[in-house]
Amino acid sequence: MPQIRRLPDSLVNRIAAGEVVERPAAALKELIENAIDAGARRIAVKLLDGGLGRIEVTDDGCGMTPEEMGLALERHATSKLPDEAIEQVATLGFRGEALPSIASVARFTIESRVREADSGWRRVVDHGELVEEGPVALPPGTRVRVENLFAKLPARRKFLRTARSEYAACLDVVRRLAMARPEIAFTLEHGDRRIIATRPEEPLADRVAGIVARELKDNAVAIECERPGVSGAMRLTGIAGLPTYNRGVADHQYLFVNGRPVKDRLLVGAVRGAYADMLARDRHAVLALFLEVAPEDVDVNVHPAKTEVRFRDASGVRGFIVSGLRQALATGDRRSAQGPDRGAMARWQQEPMRNEPSPVLRSIFEGRDWGGPRDQVAEARAVWRGVEADVLTAPDAAPMGRAEEASPIEAEAADYPLGVARGQVANTYIVAEAADGLVLVDQHAAHERLVLERLRAAGAGEAAARSQALLVPDVVEMDEVDCDRLEDAAKGLAQFGLAIERFGPSAMLVRAVPHALGKANPASLLRDLADDIAKHGEALLLGEKLEHVLATMACHGSVRAGRVLRVEEMNALLREMERTPRSGQCNHGRPTWVKLSMEDVEKLFGRH
Repeated sequence: MPQIRRLPDSLVNRIAAGEVVERPAAALKELIENAIDAGARRIAVKLLDGGLGRIEVTDDGCGMTPEEMGLALERHATSKLPDEAIEQVATLGFRGEALPSIASVARFTIESRVREADSGWRRVVDHGELVEEGPVALPPGTRVRVENLFAKLPARRKFLRTARSEYAACLDVVRRLAMARPEIAFTLEHGDRRIIATRPEEPLADRVAGIVARELKDNAVAIECERPGVSGAMRLTGIAGLPTYNRGVADHQYLFVNGRPVKDRLLVGAVRGAYADMLARDRHAVLALFLEVAPEDVDVNVHPAKTEVRFRDASGVRGFIVSGLRQALATGDRRSAQGPDRGAMARWQQEPMRNEPSPVLRSIFEGRDWGGPRDQVAEARAVWRGVEADVLTAPDAAPMGRAEEASPIEAEAADYPLGVARGQVANTYIVAEAADGLVLVDQHAAHERLVLERLRAAGAGEAAARSQALLVPDVVEMDEVDCDRLEDAAKGLAQFGLAIERFGPSAMLVRAVPHALGKANPASLLRDLADDIAKHGEALLLGEKLEHVLATMACHGSVRAGRVLRVEEMNALLREMERTPRSGQCNHGRPTWVKLSMEDVEKLFGRH
């Protein structure tokens, strides 16, 4: 029988490093969090070769004495837990493993000075061995340098990615922490390039837009709402991109809990649920959400890297985020984030300049005497009719649009954001004239959203949730664990019209289903619900299925592309869009309208 033995400190530190320091970005995250917890107002980060060569973090925080520096390099020594109440922790780091773990797998240099001291202190640890220490001159604060990560551990080093990939991960870390703390000024330099430079105390929307994308500020809505929680109030702030401003990956969703960047499945699922009927399945929202809850209502000590959290009231938190996001989007969702596509704009064609007049113009002007008075210039109507006939009957000149005689714009029409209808193109797109530009509306996409919102407003959602009792209850055989999940959620599912009960260890009895899902397969429905509960912690998929039913009804009840509309119908559609929530995008996340500003129109004609 093998003997149990104590592991040497060097090996213990390397094992800990395997959990804390998996790549340069993980080490960088720990160092920046230490700087934040030290009360820094300015944090400067310098990288070389994506962090593989060197990571340097400098802050102007409280600093450390030589004695404190020695303790900081010991395992499980920290200043961030004043007592044993770990559930009340308010700092980013608190395990006391980061510095000794990093120092055990790299050349680690730490320099620090407290404000009362005349000079600082410096320590150099090379893969766990102290090689140098002594006084050093530096301003108050701390500077940490990590070099040659895993240089003496080739088995770990070879699993690191390229410098470009490691740099991308480091950049993501700095972005998230810079957004989490708008009161701190951050700078990031990679080699000789400055990548990020933020100002302290700048507005949250400005900072997020400056870090994520400049255009986000103009294509997002602000979020600020509050709701009672288990032990205190829950507060949600941030900015959320309009559904039409989306990305193909979810990398631009920044989520924070009590100032801590997290990548939590529950929060990600809540975001997806909030945008469920406004985005296509392969598109993702762009947002930054800051959730504040009482410390005792969230457990941040469930993951070594502290990127996941656990809530006491998970369903309440998710519902709060979904409702908060939807309420915020309802205030700005009449906007469309889609301007004219640049590629489409580039395809606008100008009439080429010709030295010779075209055959049509030559037939009109041939033989005319242009020397007489200008007020006598006239042309026989028959000639123009002949030209019109020739042009309109040409095979390649068939008109694709129609317009009616323009009437003067009424005085109150200046208040119409979507303008006044002027015509229809390809029996699909409405052309409207607004005070500040030209508006193109996809009539089917727009009316599809209007019908869906009308169904909701009329209580179609509640009607769809009415139960339809089955003549013979269905018995669905399932895994016992799935049955346990469904049994726990049965009361909540009943609110949607789904009546189920336990039928033995591994079966569920379905007595009624929602009226709108009357033709659904109960077995398939229950399996999907069980999977959703396992993944997200609560059964919201049924509600999403009902939303899908309403969306399908709206699609079939909408004005179809290819239908000719009268001008009065076009204007009625525009006015209803201006009054309806989420009218800036259809049920599939596509924009319902785009605007070409007068400045853009003038550029097309070279007048700008």
